[in-house]
Amino acid sequence: SLLDYLREENVVAGESGGITQHVGAYEVSLESGKKITFLDTPGHQAFTAMRARGANITDIVIIVIAADDDVKPQTVEAIDHAKAATVPIIIAINKIDRPEANPDKVKKSLSEQSILVEDWGGKIQCSLISAKTGEGVNELLDKILLEAEMLNLKANKETVAFGTIVESKLDKGLGPIATILIQKGTLNIGDIFLCGSQSGKVRGMLNERGNKVENAYPSDPVQILGFGSVPKAGETFKVFLDEREAKKIATERSILEREASQRRHRK
Repeated sequence: SLLDYLREENVVAGESGGITQHVGAYEVSLESGKKITFLDTPGHQAFTAMRARGANITDIVIIVIAADDDVKPQTVEAIDHAKAATVPIIIAINKIDRPEANPDKVKKSLSEQSILVEDWGGKIQCSLISAKTGEGVNELLDKILLEAEMLNLKANKETVAFGTIVESKLDKGLGPIATILIQKGTLNIGDIFLCGSQSGKVRGMLNERGNKVENAYPSDPVQILGFGSVPKAGETFKVFLDEREAKKIATERSILEREASQRRHRK
């Protein structure tokens, strides 16, 4: 619901049971002209691997906790993932518009998980927000930008593109399609890429709303066409200048994969 408020359109309504079932990557433009890319990883307990993957490709983790609730086991798990990936954390305490909201209780539970927020003398930024009314959301965005400035997060865009696959699917009309988060470099249409055990050419790029884009820069989430088969989420995506080299590595990787699967079956 926080992302909905930021993107000013309702995404949650279309999800079954109101739980986000996949990792979405969304770009939000702020009034100052700056942009933040959000990776939405599901908070449900069944999605551990997804969250671990999310923590490994993000720069800052925002942990959303309901003020009328308490720190749940999956919240603790998300905090552990962020700590394991050594990613800085910002706490967002949501639903403060509810009459039964008790942010201090949440802060106390967090202190038991050795997460001390700034009001309690710690170093972790904490924002009280309401995704429904929009209260405190701008302050949260300011805190994200402040954290990014302090961490001095920069990427080189004058190089060949490198990124990670966030999610992938087989589309009826477009074929295999994957959402990629560019981590460095600039990706253009026509680039030769290597991803897992397949190589190919970028045939087309779409942003998260399905509009065509010509090139993608660091931290841009883009959907890419041009895969031979649906790639696995979490695989790295790398652009090569030499098509022969990309094909050679892809062939070697697929041979290794085939041998490994044959060994498994033989046993």
